[in-house]
Amino acid sequence: MCGRYASTKDPGKLAAEFAALDRTGGAAPGADFNVAPTKRVLTVVQRHPQDESGQRDLDRTERSVRVMRWGLVPPWAKDRSIGSRMINAKSETVTTKPAFRTAIKRYRCLVPADGWYEWKREGSRKQPFFMTSPDGSSLALAGIFATWRDPQSEDAEPLVTCSVLTTSAVGQLTEVHDRMPLVLPRTAWEHWLDPDQPDVSDLLAPPPEDLVASLELRPVSTAVNNVRNNGAELVERVPLDPQPQAVGLDPGPR
Repeated sequence: MCGRYASTKDPGKLAAEFAALDRTGGAAPGADFNVAPTKRVLTVVQRHPQDESGQRDLDRTERSVRVMRWGLVPPWAKDRSIGSRMINAKSETVTTKPAFRTAIKRYRCLVPADGWYEWKREGSRKQPFFMTSPDGSSLALAGIFATWRDPQSEDAEPLVTCSVLTTSAVGQLTEVHDRMPLVLPRTAWEHWLDPDQPDVSDLLAPPPEDLVASLELRPVSTAVNNVRNNGAELVERVPLDPQPQAVGLDPGPR
């Protein structure tokens, strides 16, 4: 699964890195070393631009950085609370699950991350690791999104939410956990984001082993277990703890 990650670049830097426009409108969250479910997150989408009347220009697309809430709320949901259980979508079943099958065809995004956290089980204990790119470039996590409107309030602003796809772990990552986020190489970004391409089944397989081999698996402090801790020290390498703390994760905000 992917339940925590770090995202510290501002929208302008991400826009440059992903060849996109900054469309966050000043609503972007700040640097976050401990992104947890239901928080506001930065994403990258590619859509047909609309004019003032809402008419789409089908002859071109625009790639942009947007703000969403992590935890997908399907359009048919009665309330937003379901989002806390929809932070991940399995790549193996995303095309068939009712909550995700429309989004995977029509509403795909990238979720930029400095890296993600995973916990290696050692008996009843857990050691956190941070998976990151050694050169500082962002990892592009495959995502899907949906727009939800509160059926109890016609005047409420639409809520745009997202989910991160997961897949079977590959290579060295299997030493930590059997699942991982679906990390997409740069060569796949255009195909994944194309709003006119409903079939991306060729991109739902685990990432290439050479991509995974290029990542750094960094043991980090168990301070990351508590979502209230948030600072650069969370991603710093620490000596492996022979007895990682036997506590559960703070699930974060709801």
